[in-house]
Amino acid sequence: MIRRKNPYPGVTRIVDRHGQTRFRFRSKGFTCYLPGPYGSVAFRAAYDAAIEGAKAPNRSTTPQGTVAWLIEQYLASPKYRNLSESRKRSIRGELDWLRGVAGDLPYARFGTGHVEALMGKKSGPTAANTVKKNLSMLFNFAIKREMGVTFNPARYADRRKENADGYHTWTDQEIARFKEHHATGSKALLAMMLFLWTGASRQDVAAMGWRNVQGDRITYRRGKTGIGADLPIHEELAAELAYVPRDQFLFVTHGDGLAYKPTTLGNWFKDQCKAAGNPLCSAHGLRKSLATLMANAGKSPDEIRAVMAHKTNKEGATYTKKADRSRLADSGFVGLSSTEAERNLSNLTAGLDTSVSQPIERKALK
Repeated sequence: MIRRKNPYPGVTRIVDRHGQTRFRFRSKGFTCYLPGPYGSVAFRAAYDAAIEGAKAPNRSTTPQGTVAWLIEQYLASPKYRNLSESRKRSIRGELDWLRGVAGDLPYARFGTGHVEALMGKKSGPTAANTVKKNLSMLFNFAIKREMGVTFNPARYADRRKENADGYHTWTDQEIARFKEHHATGSKALLAMMLFLWTGASRQDVAAMGWRNVQGDRITYRRGKTGIGADLPIHEELAAELAYVPRDQFLFVTHGDGLAYKPTTLGNWFKDQCKAAGNPLCSAHGLRKSLATLMANAGKSPDEIRAVMAHKTNKEGATYTKKADRSRLADSGFVGLSSTEAERNLSNLTAGLDTSVSQPIERKALK
């Protein structure tokens, strides 16, 4: 009997501990599992990729089919490379955590319960929902590239309820308290005015300098979205910028003139807030304060989008809706007086007195 030649050299069929038949590729120390039925389109595509992987001098040693391997594929893809630098740093940290706790697990066997178990490893609802979002992104990535899965288990995991308002929005009293504590000309007050009157994020303020000023306007491009902002310089911001030497490259720096990292700047500013008696306040809260001030002043979502460098009007509409509710509540009280309320209460009380006393009097006559 003539033995047929294996059309896929390096592939062997094995039965794993769950009784499932799987196909494993091995060549020159490189090992991976191939998805799909034997000889299928997905199988052949994975086999060709495995052959190239075995030839590559700097090939990955991460077992194919694991969460860690899927993360590697995503990080090497154009989808990740096209993100902004700040988003890359953020998502890389999140995926590194995921790789640390679940990197050796086979993603093709993930169910919704596995996703929720990983979400449960995070202490807060926002962090848990970030795990769900990242897993959903990875599974969608794998599905589109036919990497052995057709189902996204993260899609059906229950989101944790978050605080709808997110970061604390500064009140007028907190802004006044900060101004009173930090003297004019101080780095802390300059940073506050930059955050408040540009709506910029930590990474944007950390990179701002005189090159961003053109006449009486300040311009910058948001690092997170790439959208540009072109704003008039508010008089309070102008007063603090007057203390910054023209030959100073950046507005807010370390004592040695070096640039802050965004996280370091945020932590430093948080300390300035606490020193001023505002423990709930942060840099991002000032960005929300500017949007809230505009909404309360009756500015449109289009105007808020232009100032805040939002992508769409949806974000600005959140603030205008809240402001509209406040104005409606104010108008709802117009015309009401405590005198009228007291008169209505008096009439109601009189009616109750009559209804109660009459039965008592009738009982007495009997």
